[in-house]
Amino acid sequence: MYKYMYVRATTGGLFSESDYKQLIDQHSKEGWRFVTAIPAKFVGYGVIKEVDLVFEKEE
Repeated sequence: MYKYMYVRATTGGLFSESDYKQLIDQHSKEGWRFVTAIPAKFVGYGVIKEVDLVFEKEE
């Protein structure tokens, strides 16, 4: 059986930096496996501003 964790991450833009790479690296060091990213927040004409990163770990 697996347990799942969802972490909100920013995709970056003109005035901000993305943080998803650091979050994936950080959680993988803790034994979590990155599964997918789900768009969570849109701005403008469908631009993805935030995503939910999905991680799994065997219980």
